[in-house]
Amino acid sequence: MNQNISHHLNVIGFFCPVPLAETKKALKNLKRGDVLEVVADDPESLHDISMLIERMPHSMNVINDQSGEFRFIIEVK
Repeated sequence: MNQNISHHLNVIGFFCPVPLAETKKALKNLKRGDVLEVVADDPESLHDISMLIERMPHSMNVINDQSGEFRFIIEVK
């Protein structure tokens, strides 16, 4: 997976459905090869964003740094 992050989305402090909605919106504007980093602190986003990406051709890594923040690295396919 290409880890050169080209776009950032910070949804710290926002709760469902904002992280999911903002991630969907950001992905619509990206092109193949772009890498979106989403930083969230809503535990629901782990489930919601994972389910979203499973239904798309994109690939994703999730980094849970134990501080309550989650980083989703999504490569647009």
